[in-house]
Amino acid sequence: MTSAPKTKSHCGITQAQAAARLQLEGHNELPAAKPRTIRKIAFDVLREPMFILLVAGATTYLILGDVAEALVLMLSILVILAITTYQERKTERTLEALRDLASPRALVIRDGTRRRIPGREVVCGDAIVIEEGDRVAADAVLRSASDLRVDESLLTGESVPVNKIAWDGVRQITQPGGEDLPFVFSGTLAVQGQGIGEVVATGIHSQIGQIGKALAGVPQQSTNLQKETQRVVRDLAIVGLLLCVSVVLLYRFMRGPWLDGILAGITLAMAILPEEFPVVLTVFLALGAWRISRKGVLTRRATAIETLGAATVLCVDKTGTLTMNRMTLRSMFTAGETLDIDIQQDTELPAKFHELLHISILASEATPFDPMEQAFHQAGHRFLDTHRRTDHALHLVREYPLTPELLVHAHGWRSAGGHHLIAAKGAPEAIAEVCRLTLPQQHEIRQHVNQMAERGLRVLGVAKAHFVADLWPSDQRAFVYEFLGLVALADPVRPTVGQAIKECYQAGIRVIMITGDYPGTARAIGHEIGLHLPQAVLTGNEIATLSDNELGERLKSINIFARVVPEQKLRLVKALKTNGEVVAMTGDGVNDAPALKAADIGIAMGQRGTDVAREAASLVLLEDDFASIVATVRMGRRIYDNIRNAMSYLLAVHVPMAGMSLVPLLFGWPLIFFPVHVVFLEFVIDPACSIAFEAEPDEENVMRRPPRNPTERLFSVTAVALATLQGLSMFLALWLLYAATLKINVGENEARAVVFAAVVLGNIGLILANLSKTESIFTILGVPNIALRWVIGGTLCALSAALFVPSVQNLFRFSSPSPTALLMACAAVAMALAWYEIYKLWLRRGLEKSAQPAK
Repeated sequence: MTSAPKTKSHCGITQAQAAARLQLEGHNELPAAKPRTIRKIAFDVLREPMFILLVAGATTYLILGDVAEALVLMLSILVILAITTYQERKTERTLEALRDLASPRALVIRDGTRRRIPGREVVCGDAIVIEEGDRVAADAVLRSASDLRVDESLLTGESVPVNKIAWDGVRQITQPGGEDLPFVFSGTLAVQGQGIGEVVATGIHSQIGQIGKALAGVPQQSTNLQKETQRVVRDLAIVGLLLCVSVVLLYRFMRGPWLDGILAGITLAMAILPEEFPVVLTVFLALGAWRISRKGVLTRRATAIETLGAATVLCVDKTGTLTMNRMTLRSMFTAGETLDIDIQQDTELPAKFHELLHISILASEATPFDPMEQAFHQAGHRFLDTHRRTDHALHLVREYPLTPELLVHAHGWRSAGGHHLIAAKGAPEAIAEVCRLTLPQQHEIRQHVNQMAERGLRVLGVAKAHFVADLWPSDQRAFVYEFLGLVALADPVRPTVGQAIKECYQAGIRVIMITGDYPGTARAIGHEIGLHLPQAVLTGNEIATLSDNELGERLKSINIFARVVPEQKLRLVKALKTNGEVVAMTGDGVNDAPALKAADIGIAMGQRGTDVAREAASLVLLEDDFASIVATVRMGRRIYDNIRNAMSYLLAVHVPMAGMSLVPLLFGWPLIFFPVHVVFLEFVIDPACSIAFEAEPDEENVMRRPPRNPTERLFSVTAVALATLQGLSMFLALWLLYAATLKINVGENEARAVVFAAVVLGNIGLILANLSKTESIFTILGVPNIALRWVIGGTLCALSAALFVPSVQNLFRFSSPSPTALLMACAAVAMALAWYEIYKLWLRRGLEKSAQPAK
């Protein structure tokens, strides 16, 4: 902790002193880490194996002279590079946003004169003037304070402003969030009163600066999906290269010419090289980002979409996320009667409560910044008539601010006839004191206060007094106050939160609330929104006493964490990840930024959130609609399912392509594939993966199943085995078909045409078979997927042209096949797909049986 300075001067420092300190200490901003240039980011992206492979594929097409295909592949490279570079560049702006927030305009006293300067020019020793509505430019100790209240929710998460007092010369600087402390912190907002503070910390040394350091220290990691795809692409590229070299050598020693051998080897490499893998991954995530943007969610890092589909824990910040971050009048007590106010119902306020609300308004500022005082005015507009609400006949002539000795705020009003009315509100026990209530009366009031507090409400007492003398007393205890009652306020829960929480539980996602608020308030909110185990609450003080292992154990049975400071939020996220959870974290304040960045998926609130939170997060809710998180989870699960299905298709489809490129060499048969044939097939594969699979709707049970195991691999042994078996069965059927057509002497070109037709039809069959892991091909054909229809229709039209249009036939080295030969091709494809459809039927029946309730 830093000691407060000893001087008590309000004159600040001189301009010359400020210039010297600015030169010595640097600007009041976070030092920017050396940013990566766009060129450096692009270079790092191009070093990835998948991009090297794409460039190699495009170069291969250029060598073959197929400029059109090379240009298409080059264009895809540029698109992927642009998207990835753009996303990387946005992360570089996180600290820039934090620095901007930390440097508001500041009113300082220099050379005895007040002057407005950029916040980045504030230095230690400056006297800063803080007025209602100002954002504090630097950490400071208060030299004077008049009814000053500060909203520190950006640092603490606590929505209720805290009272500030002048320094007594003894206290040490502490963390934000405490009542009646003489310290204010950079980035916080003064909502009431005024004060003068002496700056004690700027830039990186301020509280907001420490958060910036924590944010900078959290590394950005690749997702498991990215790492796994890179590994598979690398392995298949190595296999393709080895086979390519083997084919060239095999052709040379079995058939002779090197040139033909090189052509055969390149054809095989083109058939094996999985250049679609990175394209599929990027296109799916980019289109997924576009789809969820239509639901009010901005994607800052596209890979977070599929990760969100695997989320097992959702850590929710209460203020501004579960709640509206504004106070609302919820309950009133007067004359022995309690009235609960339903903010959703348009009801009348009973007459006996009118005076209580009226005096509450008179005890507040006319144009308040304080959320509680704003709530009184809003209630007045709703329940009171215009005359009583405005009281033009009354004029404010005296104000008694809160003091540490007496937590009562009072306004003295004079009527046109010279009559004086004092309206007061404050801590219930303080109001009871100035009203001189008896012990039984105080006990009754305390019972009502406790009942309201247990519901998570913020309770104030309200009183009034009349005054006829001309000389106002210096101490408001001199008035004869009349106790009017209690008013209780709450930060209301967002109306969509309850249902969204239920859907999270239905989807197997655990919800944890992390807040800087009091345990009672957190517990009440937990009950209201339907959190599991809402009675169990762990506080920040308790967290501080636990080791990492102990905290990990407690996390398994606690869903509410109260009075949590920013460093502890980050610690909770890390502990959950250590427990093997996939963590999604929502938040809106500066204090949430490190945890948002450390979480697997950071979700910031767009409207009420700070720039820092938005820049640190992976997803931003543009409308602050908590329910849209559930829609994004659904989208994430759909995207992952479709990526998994597309990858299975890609693995399966490359097996017969590679096999039918190699078999003719081994058996001395005429070659089936030349580069033009592989290019044609690529025009089927690419749109099928990037369009048809991406557009496939989610399955009915997508939100009624638990999250996938976070350790589950996209290319698991089972998934690879099933895809390989599909490819092998198709390859075997094509092999037998080719052997049969050659045996009946239909001619080389017709045999090639028949087998190629079977390859194309087999592609379509594999697409339909892999669109769902359980539904049959016939069911899939009935699902509305316009993109799939275009892919199938376009492929069949192109195939017909290749088989029957003479100019295209010559390009492909085809002869028109007979109807009998085409029926043989269709039969071969059907036989190759039959076993997998039987397997899916068995799997579907097993799932249906397991879903039935036990008798």
